[in-house]
Amino acid sequence: MTHEEKRAWIMLVVSAVGYAVYATVVLSRVDGEPLAATPYAGVLLWTIGGAIVASIVAEIAMGVVNPRASRVRDDRDREIGRLGDHVGQAFVIIGAVSALLMALAEWDWFWIANVIYLCFVLSAVVGSLAKVIVYRRGVPQW
Repeated sequence: MTHEEKRAWIMLVVSAVGYAVYATVVLSRVDGEPLAATPYAGVLLWTIGGAIVASIVAEIAMGVVNPRASRVRDDRDREIGRLGDHVGQAFVIIGAVSALLMALAEWDWFWIANVIYLCFVLSAVVGSLAKVIVYRRGVPQW
């Protein structure tokens, strides 16, 4: 498994777990109130920060476990990285357009923030999943 494939796995797992923690904590705070009235901002910031720290720690651990692994990116790695980024980028655009429309419709900030966060997570998960699949099955020939 190449260094770049391991990085894709880290991003995939950390993003999914981080969002699952966020959703679990927010949903556990509902207490009969409307979901939009649930305190979410602190949890959102902590889970984003925690995911960043977890990714850094996992990459450091990956380097410590196998210090002599090659970190050289070849053409295949660059092509796979570009493909995964293009696949994931669609969700960033979907999130931005959705948030814009929600803001224009004067939706509650809770929903706007959550659609942006969800689309960022989907971008990371789907983009990383695409990279892992391509590493396993090869670059598609169009």
